[in-house]
Amino acid sequence: MLNELSLSGFAHPWYFLGLLAVVVLVAGYLWIQRARRKRVLRFANMAVLDQVAPAQKSSRWRHVPAALLVAALALMTTAMAGPTDDVRVPRNRAVVMLVIDVSESMAATDVAPSRIEAARTAAAHFADQLTPGVNLGLVKFSSSAVMLVAPTADHDAVKRAISTLQPEPRTATGEGIFTALQAIATAGAVMGGGDGPPPARIVLESDGKETVPSDPDEPRGAFSAARAAKAQNVPISTISFGTPYGSVDLDGQQIPVPVDDSTLQTIVQITGGQAYHAGSLDELDSVYSALEQQVGYQTVRGDASASWIALALLALTAAVAAGILLNRRLPL
Repeated sequence: MLNELSLSGFAHPWYFLGLLAVVVLVAGYLWIQRARRKRVLRFANMAVLDQVAPAQKSSRWRHVPAALLVAALALMTTAMAGPTDDVRVPRNRAVVMLVIDVSESMAATDVAPSRIEAARTAAAHFADQLTPGVNLGLVKFSSSAVMLVAPTADHDAVKRAISTLQPEPRTATGEGIFTALQAIATAGAVMGGGDGPPPARIVLESDGKETVPSDPDEPRGAFSAARAAKAQNVPISTISFGTPYGSVDLDGQQIPVPVDDSTLQTIVQITGGQAYHAGSLDELDSVYSALEQQVGYQTVRGDASASWIALALLALTAAVAAGILLNRRLPL
């Protein structure tokens, strides 16, 4: 409420000219008090004055009602100037694409009960908590990418698709990003209700390094896809999922599949998103909760005059009460 008093924080700063009237009232009050004192001092016999008009025990307090009235006027003027503050409001036309790695390393059990099961559970919770007006889509990627659900406000459809995710060979991170970007572009072309394309974000979850192609800077690689997302103004938030001690059983052999953060961190740096790491189901769930707050809401400048009006009414009420109790009259 009192966080910013610069004129840029007010919708109608010219109303502050009304404070000139408050200054005039204060000056008039002081002039009246001075004139009243001069009239009193005309009495030559102060002993008689004490008998006729005994000094008030709380002579200093008699100015409190006037001071409170001035404060109320100043607060009301501030309210009329239209103070604003940051307000979080739900998004109603945003697009969020969940892009989930389903490569074979997701079968590792270092995140109980397994990486893929934890991913399904947390992603479904994310779909449950996401603001209803946000269009949510789902892409899975392994050796290639498949869009399972186009952006939709039917989050239950996304949850049903999430429940079908199973580990598959290889990791084509770039293909997953490109597929999500295509879905976002298609949704933006048909979605109305605003100027320009809807705000969009990709939430990318992966546990390892891209293997298809071997170089992420190739045309269909992860870094090339990240640059395409940057060009379309689509931030990518990444979740590196797993621990350094993960392994999977392939043909009776335990193959180490430690989590690899470096590729995802580079994607975040390119697109201006946020990077998260989740080493357990609880951590993954917390990450999705944080992302829900980011992608499901937007911060706008909103009206903040209600608190100023409440303070003005409180000061006015206090001025009336003080005037009656201290001076036996209203503070007018």
